[in-house]
This record gives sequence, structure tokens and C-alpha cells, in this order.
Amino acid sequence: MRLSTRIALSVTVLVPLLVLAAGLLVLGLVGRDLRHQQDTRLQDRASLVRPDVRALLTADQGGRPRVEQSQHRKVLADSLDAGIRVVAADGTVVLTGGPQPADPARLPAVTPSGPATLRDKGHAWRVLAVPLDGQAPGTLWLLTPASATDPELAAVRRRVLLVALVTAPVSGLLAYALADRATASLRRLSRRAHELDPGAGAAGFATEPTRVAEVDELASSIAGLLARYEEQAGRTAQALDTARSFSSAASHELRTPLMSMRTNLDVLAAHPDLPAEDRAEVTADLRSEHARLLDLLTALRALAQGDLVELTAFGPLDLAELTDAVAGETARRSPEAVLTTELPAELRFFGWEAGLRILLANLLNNAVVHGRSAGPPAGTADTTGPTDSAGAGAGAGTGGAEATARITVRLRAEGGFAVLTVDDGGPGISPGEREKVFARFHRRSGSPGSGLGLTLVAQQAALHRGSVTVGTPPDGVGCRFEVRLPLSAADAPPVQLPARRDWLSGQERGPKVQQRP
Repeated sequence: MRLSTRIALSVTVLVPLLVLAAGLLVLGLVGRDLRHQQDTRLQDRASLVRPDVRALLTADQGGRPRVEQSQHRKVLADSLDAGIRVVAADGTVVLTGGPQPADPARLPAVTPSGPATLRDKGHAWRVLAVPLDGQAPGTLWLLTPASATDPELAAVRRRVLLVALVTAPVSGLLAYALADRATASLRRLSRRAHELDPGAGAAGFATEPTRVAEVDELASSIAGLLARYEEQAGRTAQALDTARSFSSAASHELRTPLMSMRTNLDVLAAHPDLPAEDRAEVTADLRSEHARLLDLLTALRALAQGDLVELTAFGPLDLAELTDAVAGETARRSPEAVLTTELPAELRFFGWEAGLRILLANLLNNAVVHGRSAGPPAGTADTTGPTDSAGAGAGAGTGGAEATARITVRLRAEGGFAVLTVDDGGPGISPGEREKVFARFHRRSGSPGSGLGLTLVAQQAALHRGSVTVGTPPDGVGCRFEVRLPLSAADAPPVQLPARRDWLSGQERGPKVQQRP
């Protein structure tokens, strides 16, 4: 049933009921007013006939028949259509006329508060008793039937019923017309929703304001629902792409270490009498390839988490405290490195703690591995992915010469940004290689790790709407990584997450990557 029809039927039923309820109230008020008018007339007539009734009682007591008859006629004439009864003090009925109750003995001796109602054999009377004193005492009663007002009440009742009968169809038609006009915009909205192309999304549901608050609110709610559905569908599609990318990247990158492990296992199986020195070398190679597999899978998982993270995972944190914690973990894991920190007492930040921990751990691990003055060739600036809760790589303490890695970590607030710098004393990165180090699986020959460590750094900087800079420390020796993250209120994010995140598939090119001399 249409909404306009429901409204019309409801009004058709409701309006007559309201009219009848109002009519009942009016009937009660009219009845009270009519009774008041009756009482007023009785009191007025009592005042009019009282002198004549006194004269009548005096003539009756003095034995003057002619005067009595004259007063008798005069009192009856003045009483008009009201019933009248006059009784002397000794109980003698001196005068009676007009409508009377069947049992006069039930008449009240006095009505102190005005006329009263007397019921006698199914009839109701309004009675006014007036005691008379003086030389000839007695009592005067004036009476009128209470039903005298019934014709007027019946007329009011008929008019109320007539109005109720007339208003039922009229109000129903008017309500239908008004409701049909009022719901026209709702019907247009319904047709718009029905004709919506599923591929158009929220943009295809744009509607003009109707200036009807409820309809505009409903249109806004539908548009919001479509936007959320579209966003969720996009996130679902992105999750599927991420899963496919994960599978593709894993199968491609795992092939080489798996084949190497298979070869080593075949060597061990084919030569059970292999010398101990050669067997130890093959076993060490197996452990190395196994560690590389674990690092690769862990880094791929971290990239996938970054691609799928939601804003609800972000929260307020102390970036200085987090940096200090990750630096401490790195120092314990790589005791051969000399790590110095220059941190503020507190730096409030709104971010994803797990992601920032990955960023910090991989930057420090990169410095540990490649920050040795006699380390690998310049340009080998990548590290392994995270293997623990801090996100540090498994190869932190390998892959370099015996020289000590000297690392300095600084954190400060500058111009609305949190600025993190990690300096090392290694060979540095040549300008031509500085942008390539953030690419997936970029790894120079002989460099340990999965080739995803700095990709994770770039991903986390992008998620936090920041930038990463590769350059040289002020003394001109080594390599400097500088990350700038925008600060905001400690309890609210400055902006939304990037709409598209494809680090795992390699289509995302990440934050602003700059080169500094």
C-alpha cells in the first residue's frame, strides 16, 4: 500500500473521531449552559412572584377570598410555563399549577445553593425551594422539567454527527492529495535508486535538494551507504590484488633460495661421505638460505599489512619513546655497533605504532649492516624485512667487514613535522642509486636481506603522509636517511590514508623521495 494511501486512510478515520470527541465536549458544555439558563430563569421568576405569593398567603390567612383569588391568578400568570407550588406553614396547599412531580412529598424543604435536581418515576426536575417568613410564613417551590433542554441538545448532537460524516470523505481526499504531493519527491528518489547503475557507485546517485528535510536526509544516507559500499568494494578488490601480488612475489622470489636449498640437500644426499669441512659449508649455506626465506616471507607479510591497514589502527603515541625503544632493541641485537641517540623528552604523534616500529627498525638495521666504513660497495643500501615485533631484519649483524658501524639517531619537531635522521659512517649511496634503493627486491650482489627493508620504510612514510630523503651527513662521510612526518593533534589524524596502496604489487611509488648532496 502506498504511503499516501495509508495517510489518507488514517486521516479518514482519525478526523471523524476527533470531531466526535470534540462534539462530546461541546455537548457537555452546551448542556451545562442550558441548565444554568434554566436555573437563572427559575431564580428570576422566584424574585418576580415572591411579593405576590406573600400577599396570597396573607389573604389566605386573613380569610379574604376575593384578594386571594386575585393573587392566585396573578401568581400563575407570572410563573409562565414553570410549575409552582405554595404551601402555608401549617402544611396547607395554598397554590399549585403547571408541571409537577407525581409525588409532591419528595420536594426538598430548602435548596440553599440554588436549584437542585429531583428524580421522580423516571423524570428529572429542576426545583427551587424558597422559604417565606413574615406574618404569613410558608414555602414557595418553582419547578421545570430537566428534559426541557433535550431538544436543543439533540440538535447539537445531530450537527456533530453530520459534521463527522462529512469530514470523513472530505478529509480523506484532501489528505490523499496532500500526501501524494508530499511524497512525490520520495517516489522520485525511489525511482532514482531503482534505476541506479551498480557500477556508477555514489557518484551516479547524485540528486538535487528537494527542500524536504526527511527526503534530503534519506538521499544523503543512501549516498553515504553507497560511498561506504564502494569504498569497501574497493578495499576488497585491493585485498584480492594484494593477495595475488603476495602469491606472485613469493613464488618468484622464493624460487631461487628454494632451488639453492634443493641443490644443497641433493649434495648431502648424494655424498654421505662428504668431508666434514665441506658438509659444514653446505649446512651453513642451508641455514643462510633458510634465514633468507624467513626474512622474505616476514617482509612480504609486513608489506601486505601496510597495504591493507585501516585508519582505526592509528592512535596517539610518543614517537620519542618508540624511537628510543627500537634503538635499544637494535643495540642489544647488534652489540658490535656504536649507536647514539639524540631524542626529545616527548614528541606526541598520531600514527600506526606497528608500522612506525617497522620503519625505525629497518632504518637502524640498514645502518648496522651498511654503516661500516669498510663495508659493501656504495649503493648497497637495502636491508632485510622485519622478523620480530620491532620489525628488525634477521641479518642485522652480518654482511660487512670487521669495522665498527657508528650510527647516530636524531629526532626533533620542526615546522609542523617530526624529523627523524639516521646517520652512519659507511660508504654511502651514490646519487644515481638513491631512488632505486626503495624499489622492491632491490639488492646488490653480496648484500644480505630480502631487498624489501627500505621498501617498508618508504611504505610507512607514505602511509603517514610523510617523505623520506637520502643524502649525506654534514661531515660528508657516510649516508643519511631523513624521514619527515606531519604532526597533528595527538588524538586525531591530519588526513585520510592514501586511497590506493600497491606496495606489494610494486605499482605504488610511495612518498616524496628526495636526493640531497
